[in-house]
Amino acid sequence: MSGERRIAIVGAGLGGLTLARVLHVHGIASTVYEGDASPTARDQGGTLDLDRESGQRALLLAGLLEEFRPLSRPEGGELRLLDKDATVGLRIPPPEPGEGDERPEIDRSALRNLLLGSLPEGTVRWGHKVRTVAMGAAGRPTLTLSDGRTMETDLLVGADGAWSRVRTLLSDADPVYSGLSFVDGLLRDVGTRHPAIAELVGQGMMFALADERGLTAQRNGGDRIRVYSAVKVPEEWSRSGLIDPADPAASKKRLLDLFPDWDEGLRALIAHIDGPLVPRPIHALPIGHRWDRVPGVTLLGDAAHLMSPFAGAGANLAMLDGAELALALATHDDLETALNAYETPMFPRAEEAAALSAEHLTGFFGPDGLRTARDAFTAVTSGGAAR
Repeated sequence: MSGERRIAIVGAGLGGLTLARVLHVHGIASTVYEGDASPTARDQGGTLDLDRESGQRALLLAGLLEEFRPLSRPEGGELRLLDKDATVGLRIPPPEPGEGDERPEIDRSALRNLLLGSLPEGTVRWGHKVRTVAMGAAGRPTLTLSDGRTMETDLLVGADGAWSRVRTLLSDADPVYSGLSFVDGLLRDVGTRHPAIAELVGQGMMFALADERGLTAQRNGGDRIRVYSAVKVPEEWSRSGLIDPADPAASKKRLLDLFPDWDEGLRALIAHIDGPLVPRPIHALPIGHRWDRVPGVTLLGDAAHLMSPFAGAGANLAMLDGAELALALATHDDLETALNAYETPMFPRAEEAAALSAEHLTGFFGPDGLRTARDAFTAVTSGGAAR
């Protein structure tokens, strides 16, 4: 593909940055427009595991896999599944040394910084929020920034997440609330300040499921644990009735009241959260979401196939989308041929993951959630490692 084509990527998340990096590897320039004022403008979230066939493959194509390895935490592959009385129903131990490269953990911020550091200076335009997108009179995608500037591009890629503006050029689908909301919080210096919690959670991820709700605790770098409380509540109540930023103590009590007879060690995950409680209602696009070709426009990641986190696939798929789109653009001189080559395998791949994600959300937070989760985690464990 000619390096003279103008490629605009909206969104500097993992998918958009992977796309820009793999394009750069192939000598193709692009510009990433990001509304955040800087890379540190907001919390990048917790940790994620990179699957060998998706996230790690994307990093291989980006020429960053070896730089990734020392940043990763293979020991984060430990998993514990508990009942509300803190009884361990399943434990998948951390991998043995040298065996933790199937899905090693890495903090999102570390992974994003790795991608950002691999791009030429000026590739990402911080503080450039896209206000509207349209098809221009010449048949090219056009984007208008919040400061009023308008520009045409040959290729417009929506890597702008759940509420993508670029998606409106391709699809009228909107994300639908799943009925489940997370409340996100962080515990710091857990090794010294909260040793009992550190022992309960272990080195990786802990799930406690009962009563159609759950607590997930996730080891992050820097001796931190990120906690996600999962509750079935109306969407608006999760934002305003449950969490009041002006009254964190009352918010924490309301959240604790939703886990009244749970083990005190599990309730401590909420009670000792240091910073703000952040509501995160879980939304998803329709399973199998796809669109007809619109010249010069495509999507990747959550903009294309938003799903709940219960397949562990979101970031991995976004990065693979970015890498494979870049390869298609590098391989095909004709833009529409390249976009067809990218979208054709992406649609069924995303549909399969979205279906599994929806199935797990329903099952994990149903009446028999603990058993359902145990069966699901056991199914992906090889060699009898679960116990």
